[in-house]
Amino acid sequence: MSSIGDCFDNALAESFFSSMQVELLDRRIWRIRQELANGIFEWIEAFYNPVRRHSGLDYLSPVDYEQAHTPAADAA
Repeated sequence: MSSIGDCFDNALAESFFSSMQVELLDRRIWRIRQELANGIFEWIEAFYNPVRRHSGLDYLSPVDYEQAHTPAADAA
């Protein structure tokens, strides 16, 4: 991404995979690959993206952040 040996190159990816490891993968035994794939998809789409609080959003979930920063539509 930037200069060789830059310690911040993979910080975002490492943070994401660390969260996934702790919050999803280490909590159960996955019997088949398809079960794992479905679990990862569900975790990302149903929890990580819409619900989980993110430090970059002042510790709000993306849904809460959008509600707080989107002007309300005028009712006609």
